[in-house]
Amino acid sequence: MVQTVQAAVRVAPGTTEMQEFELPSIDDDSALLQVEVAGICGTDVKMYADPPAVIQGRVIMGHENVGVIAQAGPRFKRRHGLAEGDRVFVEHYVGCFNCEWCRLGEYRHCEATDWRTNPDGRRFGYTSAENPGTLWGGFSEYMYLPWNSVLHKIPDTVTPELAGMVMPLSNGIEWALLTAGVGYADTVLIQGPGQQGLAQLVAAKTAGAAKILVSGTTRDKHRFDLAKELGADEVIDVLTEDPREKVMDLTGGRGVDIVLDCTSRAGTAPVLLGVDVLKRREGTLLMQGELAAFPDFPVKKVTEKAITIKSARGHSFRACELAVDQLASRRFPLEKLATHRYGIDQVDHAIRVLAGETDEDAIHISLMPSLVGQAGGAVVR
Repeated sequence: MVQTVQAAVRVAPGTTEMQEFELPSIDDDSALLQVEVAGICGTDVKMYADPPAVIQGRVIMGHENVGVIAQAGPRFKRRHGLAEGDRVFVEHYVGCFNCEWCRLGEYRHCEATDWRTNPDGRRFGYTSAENPGTLWGGFSEYMYLPWNSVLHKIPDTVTPELAGMVMPLSNGIEWALLTAGVGYADTVLIQGPGQQGLAQLVAAKTAGAAKILVSGTTRDKHRFDLAKELGADEVIDVLTEDPREKVMDLTGGRGVDIVLDCTSRAGTAPVLLGVDVLKRREGTLLMQGELAAFPDFPVKKVTEKAITIKSARGHSFRACELAVDQLASRRFPLEKLATHRYGIDQVDHAIRVLAGETDEDAIHISLMPSLVGQAGGAVVR
């Protein structure tokens, strides 16, 4: 194997440098992943521009990672049921597997992987390269895998780029199905036709939702077209139509059973709309909760309508397995969500594309070490 690797390193807010690292040594309980694809999502946009103060030093970002087991210790292979050469999706959580949450299977809540409360927490794409193992993110040629990595084997029928959709799709399954409880004959409003919104559309369609409405803005025309192809019944442009009036008209004045808020940087308007268009009693509102504060939150209306509010936070092992199965089924043309490809030497530009700082409209971006030195951009399908 090579002795040194190239990685894109966040060295300051909004600043990335390509740096060379020695390949970390592997013991019986660890492994090395040769990275094939690392996806970018909205969290990367926020973490790049404004890194949390608790994470110090150089950081190799990238938490949506797919690759091949290049080298692994014997105990690592036995523990995970894997062999060198197997392709896997790596969850970004690195739990302790000893606490109550881990014993319950909810390792995403483990303090050992919670960077918000634990400065020494481990999480792929968030952990400083100054820690043992060094290669803690997917914007690199290789990634270090400790014994407590959570891995999902990818079938040979699923390409690495398509496998890069596991995380957004697993979030869609977790939030829409397992958290919000979308089910047969439900009427659903999905706000925001980005990768998370479209993933929740696929999840809701698979669950048997009777009517799925997707809202967005005028610039989302291509995404609206894709939403319809994936099974949306109606799309709503909130800039050219009265969204409340349109939802109520499309539901015969009843309102919707479930609202899934997948908007980004849209302020309080989507939540207020969600409260308004939910059915008369006992609807469910799922929100990401990125707002630091919510002035004049309509508590009276929420309680009068008996609305259940749930938070969208991460994914479970079950959701990831279901996402892999969904990708392998080819029931939906999910490859169309992977709109752009770049080498890891173009991380800065790729993140800015997803942030909407350029004229390009990207839904999901695949960063590939194999494309270093090549021009990246939109994928022609």
